[in-house]
Amino acid sequence: MKYTLLFLALILLSCNNKSQQTDTDTETDQIVKPITIDAKKADYLYTFAYTCIDQEYPNKLGQVLGDSTYLKTPKELHPTFYGCFDWHSAVHGHWTLVNILNTYPDFKEKDEIIKKLQATISKENILKEIEYFDDVHNKTFERTYGWAWLLKLAKSLKESNIPELNELDKNLEPLTQLIESKCIEFFKKLNYPIRVGEHPNTAFGMSFALDYAENYSPELAKVIKERAKAFYQNDKGCPINWEPGGFDFLSPCLEEATLMLKVLPKEDYLTWLDQFLPGFREQPAQYISPVEVVDKTDGKMAHLDGLNFSRTWCLYQIGKALDNNKMIALANTHFNDSYSKMDTGEYAGAHWLASFALHALKAGK
Repeated sequence: MKYTLLFLALILLSCNNKSQQTDTDTETDQIVKPITIDAKKADYLYTFAYTCIDQEYPNKLGQVLGDSTYLKTPKELHPTFYGCFDWHSAVHGHWTLVNILNTYPDFKEKDEIIKKLQATISKENILKEIEYFDDVHNKTFERTYGWAWLLKLAKSLKESNIPELNELDKNLEPLTQLIESKCIEFFKKLNYPIRVGEHPNTAFGMSFALDYAENYSPELAKVIKERAKAFYQNDKGCPINWEPGGFDFLSPCLEEATLMLKVLPKEDYLTWLDQFLPGFREQPAQYISPVEVVDKTDGKMAHLDGLNFSRTWCLYQIGKALDNNKMIALANTHFNDSYSKMDTGEYAGAHWLASFALHALKAGK
């Protein structure tokens, strides 16, 4: 009787261990799907960009004044990108509308959106934008954040199946070429990368520009890949636990990791990533979690919602490339945390966050 009970106990223990092992395996192997764009989200996000791309005020110009004649209205200075509080936000507001139409060609507000885009991205307006960049005092205007978004917009117009948007690409092309040349010149002469969590971040600018350059500018693509390796290939132990800074909307560590994903072969990238972010592939949630915005009326603090979205697109891109479900799950958590709080009515975030949310969703496709 004693041996019979012992035998039954061993069987039960074996079954329990097998069950636990199966549960663990299921948790590990479970496929996690990224959050992607759908018609409801498109309908929600378009309103932010549609409202602001021709909303001139409030406005932050960020210009250098050569003399008193430089004191003009935003629309006089930037007849294409004068809305959404500042130039770069106007650019990615345009990008948002273009990408909604590219995703949903029969979008219910299609005609109204196209009319707005045709009014801003005209040949005459683009020549005026170029004139501003040619000014001796403003040659570095929007370097490199606004430049990168301009190339993103150009890419989306070029790849559209909507004839009206292809025509707008032709209007934009002179400015696209100017920005392309500025990127090549700047990246060639830049000795040290800029590693902050805001607009000048070099890895972000290179990553976005490379998305455009891979198909449309072999010279720019070559420069970016060469300089990215020179800047980042020997980096180790990125202090991701120091993030975020109080005003960050980009993760310096993840932006760099995303750029290098596009630059290195996969096997080389795995070796590099494990030295750059040791342990991150195995347990990413131990290193970062969604951030909280305390005051959404404060334009700088509102950056942190953007950080949740930019982390999302980085985690999606890396997680999908490496079949890493933990990264994708963490990306979903970051996205949901800020997406659920976007509609606060505060212009500090409303003028730009839709583009970050949409880019995150597109990265999940």
